Amino acid sequence: MHISKITAVFFSPCGGTEKVLDAFLSALPLPAEKIDLTPFSSSVQSRTFGTEELVIFAAPVYAGRIVPLAMQRFAALRAAHTPAVCLAVYGNRAYEDALLELTDLAKQNGFVPFAAAAALAQHSIMRRVAAGRPDTNDVAKLVDFAKQVWRKVAQAPSAAVLSVPAVPGNHPYKDFKAVGFVPAASAACIRCGRCAAHCPSGAIDLACPEKTDKTRCIFCMGCVSVCPVQARSANKALLWAAEKAFALKFSTRQEPEFFL
Repeated sequence: MHISKITAVFFSPCGGTEKVLDAFLSALPLPAEKIDLTPFSSSVQSRTFGTEELVIFAAPVYAGRIVPLAMQRFAALRAAHTPAVCLAVYGNRAYEDALLELTDLAKQNGFVPFAAAAALAQHSIMRRVAAGRPDTNDVAKLVDFAKQVWRKVAQAPSAAVLSVPAVPGNHPYKDFKAVGFVPAASAACIRCGRCAAHCPSGAIDLACPEKTDKTRCIFCMGCVSVCPVQARSANKALLWAAEKAFALKFSTRQEPEFFL
């Protein structure tokens, strides 16, 4: 079938998911339009895609699920039997029901998710886990997968003949239980406002960036990743203890899994 346009829709507070997405996109023959649904302002976006488009969804895994805020924003996108690829990106623990959840949403909204992958990126909270990922081996595998994806969609006479692969996961999905590390600013905060502008949930007030609304925070650590003076962090003592135990338990390297 003829693909006239590629669109990549992603949610990536700390940048790891976007790195995985970029590696995948690098092997496709057409340049992709990238739609970043991370910023708080993106919550109002809606769009409908056609049959000659290819859409890639990419989102991080939080506690074995796609973070609800990302799912809400993806849910505003609709399709008319549009081929799609789903990428769930996790930090070396497990992706559990996340990839199934993402492909289910795509199907419900009129897409045909004929390919999917669970890929690796550095853990957003436990930074010693999966450090440096996606690495060169991950990128090579993502590039090869992207080439296979393109061959499959290019050889298909229409989206109607594309089948949705079985991906791991369970119905009903596991309960979503966030980790609960709420970042706060130290006295080093220079009140530049980058954290407030970057926060996906609007939990940081631009007029008072040293504070975080605990009821809105999704614990993504995006504000920590963009702070130019490293003034933001979760409780360092609790985080150190949790990270030490987490890193020991999940030290075995996981590899990307692909479904086509």
